[in-house]
Amino acid sequence: MFIPANAARFADDAATVAAATRAAGTSFYRGMSVLPAPRRTAMYAIYTFCRIVDDIADEEAPLAAKREGLDAWRRRIDALPEGGDDPVTRLLRDASLRYALRREDFHAIIDGMEMDAGKPIIAPDMAVLDLYCDRVASAVGRLSIRVFGEVSAQGDRVAHHLGRALQLTNILRDVGEDAARGRIYLPRE
Repeated sequence: MFIPANAARFADDAATVAAATRAAGTSFYRGMSVLPAPRRTAMYAIYTFCRIVDDIADEEAPLAAKREGLDAWRRRIDALPEGGDDPVTRLLRDASLRYALRREDFHAIIDGMEMDAGKPIIAPDMAVLDLYCDRVASAVGRLSIRVFGEVSAQGDRVAHHLGRALQLTNILRDVGEDAARGRIYLPRE
C-alpha cells in the first residue's frame, strides 16, 4: 500500500480539495463522499484540477493568456513524478502513484480546454465533436475508473462511451447557454 511521505500535509491537502469540490455546489461532492478516503481524495483532486483548467479556458482573457495558463498546467502534469507544488498537484501525484493515472489523460483534458479557449466551436463535424467529447469527458472517465479500481482496456472503452454520452447530454441540456456564449456544439450532420 502506498503511504504519502508527509501524512499531515496530505491531510491538509485533502481538506483543501474537499472544500474546493464542496464549494462548487454540484452533486459531485456528495456522490464521491461514499468512497474510501484515498479514492475520495483522488477524485476530489481530479475534480479540482478539471475546474481549474476549465476556469482558465472560460475566463475573460486574451487567447495567449489562456494558452499560457493551460501550458503551465501541462508542465505541472509533466512534473508530477518529481512532486507537486500545491495541494492539487501533490494529490494528483499521489493519485497517479496509487492508481496508475496516465499523463496523457490529464493532457487530453487540457487539450479539450484549449479547444474551448480558442475560436468558438460552432457546428463542428462529427470527428471534431468526438475528439472534443473524448478530451473533456472521456479522459475524465479514464482517470476516474482507474481510481475506482478498473484498469482494463474494456474499462477504458466503457469510460470513452460513457464520457461521450454524458458530454452529448450536457451539450443538449445547455444549447441555449452555449449559444449565448457564441458556441454551438451540435454537429453539422
